Amino acid sequence: MKFRILAKDTESLARACRYETEHGIVETPIFMPVGTHGVVKTLTPAELNDCKAQIILGNTYHLYLRPGLEVIEAAGGLHKFINWSKPILTDSGGFQVFSLAHLGKMTENDITFRSHIDGSQHKLSPEISMEIQNSLGTDIAMALDECTPFPCDYDYAAKSLERTHCWEQRSREHFEKLTPRYGHRQFLFGIVQGSVYPDLRNKSVEELTKLDFDGYAVGGLAVGEPKEKMFELLSLVSPLLPEQKPRYLMGIGKPEDIIRGIELGIDMFDCVLPTRNARNGTLYTRNGRVILKQSRYKMDFNPPDESCSCDTCRNFSRAYLRHLYINGEMTGLRLNTLHNIHFFLEVIHRAREAILSGKFLEWKQGFFALYPIEDDHWEENTKRREERRRKHLHENQHLSE
Repeated sequence: MKFRILAKDTESLARACRYETEHGIVETPIFMPVGTHGVVKTLTPAELNDCKAQIILGNTYHLYLRPGLEVIEAAGGLHKFINWSKPILTDSGGFQVFSLAHLGKMTENDITFRSHIDGSQHKLSPEISMEIQNSLGTDIAMALDECTPFPCDYDYAAKSLERTHCWEQRSREHFEKLTPRYGHRQFLFGIVQGSVYPDLRNKSVEELTKLDFDGYAVGGLAVGEPKEKMFELLSLVSPLLPEQKPRYLMGIGKPEDIIRGIELGIDMFDCVLPTRNARNGTLYTRNGRVILKQSRYKMDFNPPDESCSCDTCRNFSRAYLRHLYINGEMTGLRLNTLHNIHFFLEVIHRAREAILSGKFLEWKQGFFALYPIEDDHWEENTKRREERRRKHLHENQHLSE
């Protein structure tokens, strides 16, 4: 992978980089909108381009089950199937299998699982994961690993790490045997695991760097451990990763967490947070969250974020977006998502500019002077509120018919 470090912050590990794929250049730090089923929910590729998205993430597990490899191969690969001409990264499929542990059985060699859609039985192994991602034709594939839960005792974490290292080596070996299907080169990233144990994290970095992956991800974080523990481990692992390779922190997406990750030398981020919370009626703005269900926005005719240049903020008020959300209008979900994706990408773009100009910490201080940090229970409470709202709408559907 052609990877270049363009600038480093002198007071932190933050860096601005660039790497090339045959579907385009990615300038880091970068946030990758999540397109689980081959779509960033409610948005078109043209709208993602308007938000200046450079790379999106697809989910191997879900795309394998539906629409299935036969459809995607017939379309000419995932890029053509979803009409996205820029880079795509796919996960290995392992995380979804582990999150649906009640549907599967794991051995040292592979995982047998049942589809959450129809109960049909399938198998996932390092070799199968590589072949699925080869069929999808994405630009960056992820090696198969085991994501341990939290809490996780040391003995299980150590045993799991041995399995992960074996699977990642098998992923690497099989990946090298495959021929690209659609005329462009794929790259393979390894994933550092080790739960919350520093010595296991060190061991994981040591073993994986021997395999010389094209990039390295840090996985198994933000699975329930205290946030300060997460950043303690990240501050340990990030400097140990090869400097001339991309560094990817998996599944981390709150704005304040992304900025702290950048400060610790991370280049790539992904999370469902901006899209999921958009559908839950929550907007991210320069001054913090706007929760549209709150009555104080009923007569608020200001844009969601006066500093934002997205179409949502240029054309619509908080009062109108609240009206759409309260009435369950799909247009509101689209406008909310458009804004949130634009906001996340704009924040990370500003961070990159600050690194290039040698003013990252000054920019960071200015950002947090206005942006309030979320408490750890906010997202969980938001989900509960949204479930109650949907139940209420369902029970009272006849009132609006």
